Formats: sequence, C-alpha cells, structure tokens
Amino acid sequence: MHDLEGKTVLLTGASRGIGAATARALGEAGASVIAHYGSHRGGAEGAVAAIPQSDRLLLQADLLQRGAARKLWREAVAWHGRVDVLVVNAATMPTTAFDGSDEEWDEGWALAAQVNLLEPASLIREAVRHFLEQEGGIVIALSSWAAQRGSAISHLGGYAASKAALASLTQTVARNYAAAGILAYVVAPGIVRTRLSEASAAARGGIEAVNAALALGEMVPPEEVAELIVFLASGRCRHLTGATIDVNGASNIR
Repeated sequence: MHDLEGKTVLLTGASRGIGAATARALGEAGASVIAHYGSHRGGAEGAVAAIPQSDRLLLQADLLQRGAARKLWREAVAWHGRVDVLVVNAATMPTTAFDGSDEEWDEGWALAAQVNLLEPASLIREAVRHFLEQEGGIVIALSSWAAQRGSAISHLGGYAASKAALASLTQTVARNYAAAGILAYVVAPGIVRTRLSEASAAARGGIEAVNAALALGEMVPPEEVAELIVFLASGRCRHLTGATIDVNGASNIR
C-alpha cells in the first residue's frame, strides 16, 4: 500500500526507538534511506541492515553543534542528487527542573533548544528550499503529546516547549508552501515504548504504573508510529498536510 520505490528519505535519529523502527519500515516500503545518527552508529547500522547496500547511507551529525544540520543536508543531497522526504525525529529529553540549580536549568534549556528545535529548524529550511527547486517534497516532524498538553513530568518542560515550537514551524511550512507541492505533517506520539520512555517511567511509579494509566494499558509500539510515517511519506493523502496526528491509544483525545 505504501510503495516508496524511487524515493529518497532522510531520517534523523535512526539509532533507536521510533527512528530505528522507521528506518526498517521505510526500507521495507522500498525507499532509499539516509539514516542519521549522533553517536550510536551500531544502532543505525542495525536499523538499516535489511536494506540493500545501494539503497542505504549512514550519516553522522552531532546536532549539538551549530550548523551540523546544514552539513548533514548537503551530504544527504549529494548521495542521489535529491531528497524527497525529510523525517525529523532526533531529539533529546534533558532535565529542566524548576527546583534544580540555575546551571542545570540553563544547560537543559540550551540542550533542548539546540537539538530539538534549532538544528531541526535549519534542516527543515534546507528541505523547503530544495523542495521548491524540485517542485515538491514532504516534511514529517515528530512532536509529542506533551507539546499539546504540557508534560506530566515537571522537569521536562524544556522538552515539551521545544516540541511545541517544532510543531508550529512544521505547520507554518504546510500553510505557506502547500501550493508549491510541499506537504508537511506533525506526528504527536504519546508514551512510546522506547528506552527514553522506560527510563522516564521511573519518575511516575514505574512501567506498570504508567501502563495502568493508559487507555489501552500499554505504551505505543514504535512500529505503529513507523507505519504512520511510511504512509505520510507516500504522499497518498495530500489534504492531510498541516495536520497533527495523535498516536496515543486514546489516552489523550482532543
């Protein structure tokens, strides 16, 4: 149903969780996958292992470094001469505790802003300019339900705010460039069964306590988010552009 044969997709944060599941799903759909990673190369290699070597490329970029996204984009485009879909997934979840130290607060906010917003914003900008030249393309940004309702964990305010800003930027792209053939979607997962979520569950009484509070009684499998991303990457539903798609198992219904 979601044939991506002939499409080149740049995916950030392909080493773990949603990113790794998405890399696998994109490959299964026939896409040529550019899998970005920060430091965990082994995870990215495993995620694309089933994709033919001619259809996969690993690129490293430290999104903590200013300008890293622009360099990443140039390297991605150089591979096949074009990118058709950008999936902005890489993110960090630093502590920005209201009762923490000033240093922890400042460092956490700077980290959230740089990795979750500023470098992704530069990457989206590069994609928009590229898509204008090739008369179309797709941006898919991973936000969070925390961006809509605030985080249930007080020390993750910086994360929630950065994800809200990323969603707003993506909507701006959708609104302004739809007529140019550029589609932009926001995917807002709830609690996805990833390493980060399992670690943060400790602050909410453990995994069993978190699952008990969810409507389906379980965290979202990353593979389900990946399948949605593949569908959006296909461009099969153009009039969904600008939408925020919730993936939380009815635990947060708007």
